[in-house]
Amino acid sequence: MAHGTTTLPSERVNRTIILPVGQEEYDIILHDPAKFRQWIGQNYEQHPELFSAEIKQGAQLKSYILNGTRTDKKIGLVVRRIRFGKNVCYSIWPSFVMPYATALTKNVEHGLRLRKWNVPYEVLAEIFGHNAMFWYRLETSFGRYSIVGTTVKTAEIPTHLVADEHHEKLNGEKVYIATTVGAGCVLGAELSASASGEDLQKAYSVFKDEALAVDAEYAPETVNTDGWSGTQSAWLALFVGVTLIRCFLHAWLSIRDRSKNLKALFFEIGERVWDVYYAETRTMMGQRIRRLREWAPLHLSGVVLEKVLDLCAKSKLWSVWYDHPDGHATSNMLDRLMRSQNKYFDRGQHFHGDLKSANKRCRAWAILHNYWPWCKKSVKDNDGKTCPAERLNRKRYHNNWLQNLLVATSNSKHKTLNP
Repeated sequence: MAHGTTTLPSERVNRTIILPVGQEEYDIILHDPAKFRQWIGQNYEQHPELFSAEIKQGAQLKSYILNGTRTDKKIGLVVRRIRFGKNVCYSIWPSFVMPYATALTKNVEHGLRLRKWNVPYEVLAEIFGHNAMFWYRLETSFGRYSIVGTTVKTAEIPTHLVADEHHEKLNGEKVYIATTVGAGCVLGAELSASASGEDLQKAYSVFKDEALAVDAEYAPETVNTDGWSGTQSAWLALFVGVTLIRCFLHAWLSIRDRSKNLKALFFEIGERVWDVYYAETRTMMGQRIRRLREWAPLHLSGVVLEKVLDLCAKSKLWSVWYDHPDGHATSNMLDRLMRSQNKYFDRGQHFHGDLKSANKRCRAWAILHNYWPWCKKSVKDNDGKTCPAERLNRKRYHNNWLQNLLVATSNSKHKTLNP
């Protein structure tokens, strides 16, 4: 069965601006044009990154006009619109309501937070009401937004990245989640039907498109990858001049998996291999690799010897680290996030349906992961920052995690996915 290629964003432009506000305050300013304009102006001064160029111009020059209201029949929410010229209209949406007025945030924030620990949709329906499909659709709706545009708001897009593919199953057949990570945040999670260079390039190109929508001159300096040729060719094709750093951890894992039965010798192999990794200079690394190459034939044999000598033969690949000290020599940062990714999809019985719905679910997980709040200890360890996106941007729009995320979807600088 051929799944096709990954689903790319459509031509629909996100013209909804979500601003932080309480329900009582919103009810006061809604029908007072002067206060409503003042509210927009205050948010522009505090959070200019939430506004498009047209909105920014309007907030400064008062060039927009209030273009009436519309009432959503589901919950009775009244939303104001503003207009520039004859055709460009934006809806100004309060942060306490979910997009498309599907629910109030106070009624769904706890259920969506429990999805961090893979609580089934059926259980959420039993505890918080609605049905399982309601919670599934609510969660996957976040897959419409740009991952980079929602995550990177006031910071620079990380230029030192880690990329790898997580193996998953769609209707029982293998597919791959092309995952890009930077500065502890998931910046890309796109489904690829195969691990070929062509399909992976299409999947990783979504990250490129979203990054360029935020910063037209963006170009990563380094990308840490494993040895898969499809991954490497995809990144070299997408970003001319990017430096690929080979993951040292994958080289060690290849040795580790074949030497576990060597007892005490196993620990000596590990010590000598990681001595290479911790070498402070290129010269020191070369010396340690030579000693490892001389030691290995005297103590090892078979496939273990082969893998150790293969590591030694790649000394030029490992020495690239010293030219890019801020780059990632191992994929540890991505592997930590992939553990969460693996649990999320494994406990959710993997993917069913078509590639489009599965891809939307991948993207939703990435955005939610960046805004799901940490435990109290992690918050303390990160100087009061509550989630990966806040640590990256050093900014929080709302103390409520879900409203903080909804505000961040404003002006995501990328064309949204179809509902």
